[in-house]
Amino acid sequence: MSFSELTLSSALMDAIPSEFSDATHIQTLAIPAITAQRDVLALAQTGSGKTLAFGLGLIDQRLNDKIKQALVLVPTRELAKQVADTIDPIATRLGYSVVVVRGGEDVEQQVHQLNAAPDIVVATPGRLLDMMNKQLVDTQDIEAVVLDEVDRLLDMGFWPDIQSILSVLNHRKQTLMFSATLPETLDGKVTTLLNNPVTVAANKTNSVVEQIAETLYLVNKGSKANVLIKQIAEHQWPQVLVFIGARDNADALCKKLNKAGIASGALHGNKDQSERERTLQAFKQGEVQLLIATDILARGIHVDDLPVVINFELPSDPSVYVHRVGRTARAGKAGQALSLVCHGETAYLDAIRQLTGRALVLEELAEFPVTDKPSTGESKRPKRDKQANRRTNKKTRASQFKSKK
Repeated sequence: MSFSELTLSSALMDAIPSEFSDATHIQTLAIPAITAQRDVLALAQTGSGKTLAFGLGLIDQRLNDKIKQALVLVPTRELAKQVADTIDPIATRLGYSVVVVRGGEDVEQQVHQLNAAPDIVVATPGRLLDMMNKQLVDTQDIEAVVLDEVDRLLDMGFWPDIQSILSVLNHRKQTLMFSATLPETLDGKVTTLLNNPVTVAANKTNSVVEQIAETLYLVNKGSKANVLIKQIAEHQWPQVLVFIGARDNADALCKKLNKAGIASGALHGNKDQSERERTLQAFKQGEVQLLIATDILARGIHVDDLPVVINFELPSDPSVYVHRVGRTARAGKAGQALSLVCHGETAYLDAIRQLTGRALVLEELAEFPVTDKPSTGESKRPKRDKQANRRTNKKTRASQFKSKK
């Protein structure tokens, strides 16, 4: 369906870049409900155009004076910038402004930008709430709120901040929620925040894009780095995004890959914001072939034509797998997801299979035979002799501890 069939304002239609001539499925479902000022819960696979769906809906309402100001809340700093970068060119052509409020950057500059009354504010919850608590920001004109990657924003880490922010914005006219995954355990929280919502789903919830070819190798935990190096040498991928769990492990793996002659960078929360920006930009521009990242890059981040995503370690949260592999095969293109799995991660793999409904068969590599043994769940420590412990506890003199001959 073309955007012209979505009854958007003619001025907005003229501002949409030519590469977006046709609306995606989630855009055709969500935009009419948004412009009708309904609360919306929108679910669609990664890379399906969710940002433009709520972005166009908000701008259209601003053009028609239905809202004064909109707020978009996102879980990570990188996603905040990407959302703003997607919406800003269209908004600017219409004389509207978009401001990013996130941690790691100068607060005074952000306060100055907010005092200019931007039309759309894209923010991370922590920084915005801190500014609100210090009365550095006026929220009276915010009439529409978007929770992007809503399942992440409603989990235990962000939930208190989201509650605090929305309690202040009790005059809002509209709340929109967007995500690719949504556990049933969050249904109660969603219900408390939405008023008679329209629910739209472009795909089955928690599903992986069909254009992603998934390969999983069972390997020894200690062999993973060598397997990764061999795979990169064999496939000659121009760009590789590798996900890992711990920040320290990301840096250690980065050093090992650079030593092997693979131009690599690491991106995680321990690095300052300017370094994170430089590293991500270097990767997007092809200056760095391989980027090792923690899950701060798992959601929403877009890299043009990224051929492959590699799970160096499986995530403990199965929904994170869906978001990770969704960094490839975006906007209808094909991509590959490779996972290196050791015996200690089989419980994580089972949870991912259950969530996605995919078989995800483990293969083995002949040149890397698996010698690690599956965990039996039993303790490796020898069983204690309880009677011996009792005898020891009854001893009161040093002579009693001498061995008997």
